[in-house]
Amino acid sequence: MPSSSPRAGSRPRSRAAAGLPAVTAEKVVDAALALTAERGLDNWTLRQLAAAVDAYPAVVYHHVGDRDSVVAAVLDRVVGYLRLPPEDRSWPEWFGELLVELRVVLRRYPGTARRMVLFGPSVAAAQRPVDLGMRMLLDAGFAAESVLAFNLLVATACQFVAMEDDRDGTLALRLDNTAEYAGYRDRADLPGLATHGRAMHDLAGNPGLTADYYDRLYDYAVHRCLDGLAERLRVLKTERPELQAAQSGGGPAADSVKFTGPE
Repeated sequence: MPSSSPRAGSRPRSRAAAGLPAVTAEKVVDAALALTAERGLDNWTLRQLAAAVDAYPAVVYHHVGDRDSVVAAVLDRVVGYLRLPPEDRSWPEWFGELLVELRVVLRRYPGTARRMVLFGPSVAAAQRPVDLGMRMLLDAGFAAESVLAFNLLVATACQFVAMEDDRDGTLALRLDNTAEYAGYRDRADLPGLATHGRAMHDLAGNPGLTADYYDRLYDYAVHRCLDGLAERLRVLKTERPELQAAQSGGGPAADSVKFTGPE
């Protein structure tokens, strides 16, 4: 009969016997975060993740699930890194600070912004920022439009960060396009394109402008969204006096006012 004794050099039956630390869900997500920071969310495989924790893919699946489950856990962890602004801020200040922080956090983990805008994190992960952000808008007087206002701000921010992530991988093409646009800067027959070309010419020739271009673009996008919402709120309060009364404590609560579309 064949011997049942282990062969010399065979793989140990347990991680402990091999001198390896135990695999946990937390360690799997830690490794997935590290791979995302290094390569981007869409540029690592489950096998590569398993190798990062020195385990088989089946071990990753056992502790967290398939790749989509790991990605969801990564997104939840990233959202958990957000530091929420103090509640004593006005609603534009609060969202301005939140969206600056959101960009900083998402840019550390390329690809998470696109996932955020498409699917969002779990309810458990989003509970605090969504609840506080929605309360800011309700208290301001947006009423039922608070949901649209919140989604507009977060989606705009995430889309701009996703654009930055994508363009990081197409640097040569971006530079070629910039130079091509700059070539139109003196075209009197195309004044609009010429204006854009002059801006691109200045951008290409000034490393300082180039370095902070996306900072300025993001800041502009966020604050123009906030400006637009502030104007929308003014219109709402003009058309719906009860909103103004609710905010000042002289009427029904803002979230009890029902939004109705045009008749």
